[in-house]
Amino acid sequence: MKEFDYRSQVTDNAFHVTLGKVAEQANGECIIRAKDTMVLTTAVMNRNVREGQDFFPLTCEYQEKLYAVGRIPGGYVKREGRGSMEATLNARQMDRPIRPLFPEGFMNEVQVIATVLSVDEVEPPEIVAMNGASLALSLSDIPFDGPTGAVIVGYIDGQYVINPSEEQMLHSDLHLTVAGTEEAIMMVEAGANELSEDEMLGAILFGHEEIKSICRFFKEIIKTEGKEKFDYPKHEIEPQLRERVERFSKQRLIDSLRTDNKMIREDGISEIKKETFELFEAADPDDYPQIRGDVDAIMEETVRDEVRRLITEDKVRPDGRAMDEIRPLSAEVGFVPRVHGSGLFKRGQTQVLSVVTLGGPQDVLYIDGLHRDEVVKSYFHQYNFPPFSVGDTKPLRSPGRREIGHGFLAERALLPVLPDLSEFPYTIRVVSEVLSSNGSSSQASICGSTLALMDAGVPIKKPVAGIAMGLIKEGENTSILTDIQGLEDHLGDMDFKVAGTADGITALQMDIKIKGIDAQIMETALAQAHKARKQILEVITEAIATPRAELSPYAPRIMAVDIDPEKVRDVIGKGGKTINGIINETGAQIDTEDDGHITITAMDGESGERAKQMILDIVRDVEVGDVYEGTVVRIMKFGAFVSIGGGKEGMIHISKLAHERVENVEDVVEIGDKVKVKVIEIDDKGRINLSRKALLPRP
Repeated sequence: MKEFDYRSQVTDNAFHVTLGKVAEQANGECIIRAKDTMVLTTAVMNRNVREGQDFFPLTCEYQEKLYAVGRIPGGYVKREGRGSMEATLNARQMDRPIRPLFPEGFMNEVQVIATVLSVDEVEPPEIVAMNGASLALSLSDIPFDGPTGAVIVGYIDGQYVINPSEEQMLHSDLHLTVAGTEEAIMMVEAGANELSEDEMLGAILFGHEEIKSICRFFKEIIKTEGKEKFDYPKHEIEPQLRERVERFSKQRLIDSLRTDNKMIREDGISEIKKETFELFEAADPDDYPQIRGDVDAIMEETVRDEVRRLITEDKVRPDGRAMDEIRPLSAEVGFVPRVHGSGLFKRGQTQVLSVVTLGGPQDVLYIDGLHRDEVVKSYFHQYNFPPFSVGDTKPLRSPGRREIGHGFLAERALLPVLPDLSEFPYTIRVVSEVLSSNGSSSQASICGSTLALMDAGVPIKKPVAGIAMGLIKEGENTSILTDIQGLEDHLGDMDFKVAGTADGITALQMDIKIKGIDAQIMETALAQAHKARKQILEVITEAIATPRAELSPYAPRIMAVDIDPEKVRDVIGKGGKTINGIINETGAQIDTEDDGHITITAMDGESGERAKQMILDIVRDVEVGDVYEGTVVRIMKFGAFVSIGGGKEGMIHISKLAHERVENVEDVVEIGDKVKVKVIEIDDKGRINLSRKALLPRP
């Protein structure tokens, strides 16, 4: 067993590394402990490549164990099952910075598992897992060009903070996760309260300084403890085969790329590939099964090289646009008739329909994860990517990691502009349906959701738009692309998504396929994204300039009332009898809080107002001189008992029923009668005496 202590060279960040104590059969392992947060990370490689496999199967898993925070899982099974949404997002963050650092042509299956053993409220376990993944791979015999480091950067009172605690993050204007090597940045993920491009770039560079320190520490460990890397077989394509394939297909493939229509381009390439396969199968029927993969790879290289050459050398994109030009835009609201709000946004061949549904407090989303307190979300965004959006057919399944990640990014982008619950006490669900996709559908979902929220009458502070930037880098030739389409994303070196208002950035996500980028590229990309964002916002505000003044007639009406906390139990009543009576009579949903805040959700304003008035009647202190319209509930020889609402009763003495003498109470009132009464006395035991006579004109 070996142990190492990390002390940052630039901040007060620190953690402890233990090697060789557990998981001895894994290719690489480490336990990293930061204060009381501890994560075991393992890396395992399959020694054999599956026959016919033509891709690199990397899987990253982030396992949340509730014992890490001293809790027992809920439900009947009482054990961890499918990972939470947060676990999925953390697994994606582990994957993204390390994936580009595996060598090209390496096809052995690799699985990295981070098991969270202990969590405190200070050190974020997801960052410990990301650093553990890098170190475990670097120490193993798995081919990996690391190490990488990762940190979270907060921005509190104008100061950048590395790995802020949960308490500090409540006061931060930024939640930035950044990962990279000592030389360059590999991955960025952020949510922000309208930070400027300079502030965001400063945060990324500040985080990278700490990453450099972590990488230097890891390299010292790897130097003495790292294993010799596995010598995997490298496949080489025969030059003669390459020459034959290119002679038949190269120029035709190049010609087919010059179109702005994705389907025409893909159909053209597919037809050329089909003819090429048929030619080689007829010429070499015995060898064809072995060479088919190489034939396909050669044609893919032709397409890739030509697209990259056009962009970097000729400065021409496949669809003819300028480097900073956005595809044609359109925006529409109110597209779906019966929903609470909808927005249809189109950018080129990417089209997204976003739909808003408003609900009450009972509709909030509860998240059971490794947090001190249960996480309750009154706003959540969900993203769906059906196969027809790319002209494909496949089974419909539960949302995958990509869909969960894109939904969370859109949620982050819009969160800073949403109204406070005190101003707009609704649960808000936004669903984005991708109807057609040719790149940047996640950013189109942000634009569509801005339209839908304003159409629903949600008083957002400002509209938000998103844009995806790309990069093609060949040697010294670099081109930064605005609004990348699918082909440019697939064959490019960077996918840099930037969302925000006209005044600042609210969300950021960057993934790199090469070994990192520098500050100059990021600065230029952020500047181009700002220009594009303003252009998109103009199209959005032309469709709808401000949120609608009125909610949809199909949306519920929510109203709130604050009462004395001591009287909440009076509203609920014994065994819930009082509150259930209000619900049954009005049809409204009523949610009470211990602090006296009561929320009423009703399908129409009238029933909501009735429920509110009934609650106010319950909590209102009865005073002498108050007038009520009550209901006779009991009759005695000496008088009648009247319910005046709110579970309160008073008595009208027989002498107070009328000006004239009354022989029998039943001569004036009967059970069930509505009667107007005045409070004339409240005795020292709290009993209420009423008078009907006091409100009658004297004879």
